[in-house]
Amino acid sequence: MSTPPRGVTGNILTSDAAGAARTETAPFGHALVRAAEQDPRIVGLTADLGKYTDIHVFAEKFPARFFQMGMAEQSLVGAACGLARTGCVPFATTYGVFATRRAYDFIAIGAALGRANVKIIAGLPGLTTGYGGTHQAIEDLALMRSIPGLTVIDPCDATETAQATAAIALHDGPVYMRLLRGVVPVTLEPHNKFEIGKARLLLDGTDVAYISTGLMTTRTLEAARILAATGIKAAVLHVSTLKPFDRAAVGALLSRVPRVVTAENHVVTGGLASAVADLAVDERLAIRLKRVGIPDCFCESGSLPYLAERYAMTAAHLVKAAQEILK
Repeated sequence: MSTPPRGVTGNILTSDAAGAARTETAPFGHALVRAAEQDPRIVGLTADLGKYTDIHVFAEKFPARFFQMGMAEQSLVGAACGLARTGCVPFATTYGVFATRRAYDFIAIGAALGRANVKIIAGLPGLTTGYGGTHQAIEDLALMRSIPGLTVIDPCDATETAQATAAIALHDGPVYMRLLRGVVPVTLEPHNKFEIGKARLLLDGTDVAYISTGLMTTRTLEAARILAATGIKAAVLHVSTLKPFDRAAVGALLSRVPRVVTAENHVVTGGLASAVADLAVDERLAIRLKRVGIPDCFCESGSLPYLAERYAMTAAHLVKAAQEILK
């Protein structure tokens, strides 16, 4: 499969909603409009990707508060930092690979070191597109976690994407948030309220613990239900904020359920698994840890179901990981 033109990504390859019982369309865009109706300081920017990052919803509602920066991610982040200095609350959207690989220094220095109130919204995280290494942001969490002072968020579904958008609009400081765009599954109920820096125990169990982030939480919940039918009780801790990391919630779970499977839509180095392992070492917790995520490689092109199977990231693979760690 050849690499597509910028932005031309095809809905079948950029939606993880296939088979979902409930979905919402453009939850980020609609949540940003609601936030902007309450806060006139909010402005939107994109790098030639308005339609493909759902910020076109905001642009249609507030055309005078929207800036099209063209194919220039460094300028996108730099302009957003400048707007923040004038008192605006800028939301800048692009694909995760372009934000982190092309504009890393601008995020690190202009946004984080400069403590600019900038929100970087990054589409196509991990294996949510089938167009290979040029478009799949597989190492972005590791890169962003390493920047001091930057909040890093990986929402699970449409519900959490909307809640997180509202929360970061009120948060004073730079944020990097992964974006689930287009038609997005609904997994979490509205009462599962998102809070920056707080992990949530969605299921409790004593045999094995799943610690997951982003869309992988939907798959861990499915895996836990499959295990429950066999008599295995699995806990599911959803860690939507990678930084600041909820050490108290993760540490408490590790202390009582030492058999742990991490699940992330990201390489297994530098992201969630690394954060969990670091905590276990720091706290001297004796755990057995199995990591489910993208291996150390650039991934193939293909449909999303094919990629999830190819890189062992389905609910069935999560079930197998739990069974293996319990042996």
